[in-house]
Amino acid sequence: MSLQGVLFDLDGTFLDTAPDMAWALNALRREEGLPDMAFEAIRPEVSNGARGLLRIGFARHPGDTDFERLRSRYLDIYAENLAVHTRAFAGIDGLLDSLEAQGLRWGIVTNKPRFLAEPLMRALGYWPRAACLVAGDDHPERKPKAGPMLMACEQAGIRADACVYVGDAARDIEAGKNAGMGTIAALYGYIPPGEDPADWLADEAVSCATELPVSLGRWR
Repeated sequence: MSLQGVLFDLDGTFLDTAPDMAWALNALRREEGLPDMAFEAIRPEVSNGARGLLRIGFARHPGDTDFERLRSRYLDIYAENLAVHTRAFAGIDGLLDSLEAQGLRWGIVTNKPRFLAEPLMRALGYWPRAACLVAGDDHPERKPKAGPMLMACEQAGIRADACVYVGDAARDIEAGKNAGMGTIAALYGYIPPGEDPADWLADEAVSCATELPVSLGRWR
């Protein structure tokens, strides 16, 4: 492969959004008369978005009577506190500098809805630098389908077979493979207890974002 670009999942791969997403869940629990949950119990579920957080925070599932009310309120709270404690994972900023210096393009493919993903990227200063952002409601398909991945390549002006996707969930690795990309599993991300990332069959795996330059170097 002659590498042209790198795409990242957002939550748990590019940005450490768990502090703000967990805070929003506990704020909603307090509104509902419930005590805070431990951050350590919330973090592994963050990649599953509001649906996963309401499952662990309220034992609510889509179709339950008050699921949509709780989901709407959670999203309102979170949207008002998107970038209080959220930061890029250590090593990401240096990696972006390196990619850009080499003329390589980078972007984001996430299942997070655009009304949250784009303001978050803007708030943290990454918006002008990204070659693309494909959010969860930008394409009829969602990861692990290939559609959003191919849309991102088209926006960035790169070929899928000259791209590597980095993600912290099985659906990320599956999406990258479905699109014909190289794949890297981000083991530092939001991985539920008991799940073995080796089962994802990614081409590479990194335990921290600072390892990504070496891993990506194998595609140069």
